[in-house]
Amino acid sequence: MPPQTFGKAPGELFGDRYQIEQLLGKRAGRYTLLARDLQTQEQVVIKRLSFGEDFVWEDLKLFEREAATLKNLAHPAIPRYLDYFDLDLSSGKGFALVQTYIPALSLEEHLKSGRTFTEAELVELATALLEILRYLHERAPVVIHRDLKPSNILLGDRTGNSVGSVYLVDFGAVQAARTGGTITVVGTYGYMPPEQFGDRAVPASDLYALGATLLYLATGQQPADLLQIDQPPQIEERVHLSSGLKQWLTKMVQPSLSQRFSSAQQALVELKQRDQKVKALVRKPAHSQVSLTKTASSLEIVVPPAASTTGGKAGLVFLGIFAIAWNSFILFWTGGALMAPFPVNIMFSLFSLPFWAVGIGMAGGVIFGIWGRTRLTLTPRQIRQEVEMFGFKRSVPPPSQRQDISKLELTKSYFKRDSDGDRVEVKPQLLIWAGTRKYGYFGKGALTQQELDWLAQELSLYLDLPIVRE
Repeated sequence: MPPQTFGKAPGELFGDRYQIEQLLGKRAGRYTLLARDLQTQEQVVIKRLSFGEDFVWEDLKLFEREAATLKNLAHPAIPRYLDYFDLDLSSGKGFALVQTYIPALSLEEHLKSGRTFTEAELVELATALLEILRYLHERAPVVIHRDLKPSNILLGDRTGNSVGSVYLVDFGAVQAARTGGTITVVGTYGYMPPEQFGDRAVPASDLYALGATLLYLATGQQPADLLQIDQPPQIEERVHLSSGLKQWLTKMVQPSLSQRFSSAQQALVELKQRDQKVKALVRKPAHSQVSLTKTASSLEIVVPPAASTTGGKAGLVFLGIFAIAWNSFILFWTGGALMAPFPVNIMFSLFSLPFWAVGIGMAGGVIFGIWGRTRLTLTPRQIRQEVEMFGFKRSVPPPSQRQDISKLELTKSYFKRDSDGDRVEVKPQLLIWAGTRKYGYFGKGALTQQELDWLAQELSLYLDLPIVRE
C-alpha cells in the first residue's frame, strides 16, 4: 500500500475500502475520522493512531485494548467493531480501528446548544446508561469504561416523550478489571473518583462518573467545582430535584467506595424504587402549627408554644392545674412555718426551698408553654437549638458541628410501670445525637406522633441518616 497522509483530506482512501469524508476529532497522535465503507456504502468511524513525535507506547496499548474490547462486545448502545489494520503513513507506522457510526450529538454538544434536561429526562438517561454499565460490568472479565462523561455519551433525536436514544462511546480508556484493580491511570478530572487516581478503577468508579455527569446536566456546573474527592458531597442546596433523586445522586458520587453503590444493578434498583420511597414519605399533618423551612443553605424547624399545638394543650392544662395546686400548698406550708417560734420557723422555711424550686420550675414551664417557642436550625456546618421567649434566646444545648451528628432517633409512645407499680405513658420523642448532645426535644407531648414522624422523615432526608426507631 502506498504511503498515506494523516487522513484529514476528504476523498482520501484507507485500506482500499474506507473513503474519508471529514475529521471528527483530534488529539495527540490520534485522529477520529468519518468515512464511508465503499463495499457497504455505510458511514463508519475510523480511529487512527500514528507514531509521531508525541507518541508514547501507552497510547498503542490503550488503542489495541479498545479494539480488542469492542471486538468482544455486542450491545445496541455501544459502537460495533468492524475492522482493524496497519497503515503505512508518511510520518511512519500507523494503525486504524473501524467501528460503526452513530449519527447523534453528544450530551456536551446538546448542552452547548442550550438544551436543558428535566428530572424525568435525567432519570431516563440514568436508567439507559446503567443498563449499558450493567452489561459491561457483568462481562467476564469485567469491562470498566473509566472515562464516562458528557462528551462520550451520545443522544439521538427525541421521539415523543422519550429523551432520545442513548449511546456510550469512546472506549479508549477501557480496562478489564483484575484482582487488585487496574494499573493505568486514565480518565477526566472531575469525573474520576478517588480510587481511580490511585490506579485502582473498579465497576463503582463508572457509577461515580455517571453521577458526576448527571450532576453536571442538572446544574450546568462542572463536577470539579461541586465535588471534593476528600469530602462527602454537599449537593442538597445545589440541585433542584426531588428528595428521592437527590438522595440517590448523592450516593452515586460518594468519594468513599464503601458508601457508594457497589454495582450498576444496585444503583438501577434504587433508582426505580426512589419514587415509591418518596410517595411513602409522611406528610405534614393538616392542622399542624409546626413550621419547617428549607433553603439553599439550611433547614429550620420552629415549634410554636405548646398552647397552640395539638399535642401540647392537654399536657399544658394538666401542668398548669398541678402547678397551681403545688405552689398553693407550698405557700400555705411556708406561711405556717414562718409563724412558728424562732429558730424553728427558719429551719422549716429552709426545708421548703427545694419544693419552691420545683413549683417555680412548673410555673416557668406553663409560661413557656404559652409564650415560648423552640427553633432547631441545621446548616452544612452546624446544628443549633434555641428556646425563645419575650425576645430572649438561649441555646439548649450548645451548638455542635454538623459532622458530629451520628444518629437520628424516634421513639413512639409506650407505657411502663413506675416505682410504685403504676402504669404511666412515656411520650414520643425525636432526638438528634451529636456526640453526647441531644437535639430535637420540643417538650414532653408537645407534638403528636404524626408530627414527629413527619419531622423525622424530613431530617432523615436532609441529614442522609436512617431513622433509628427505639
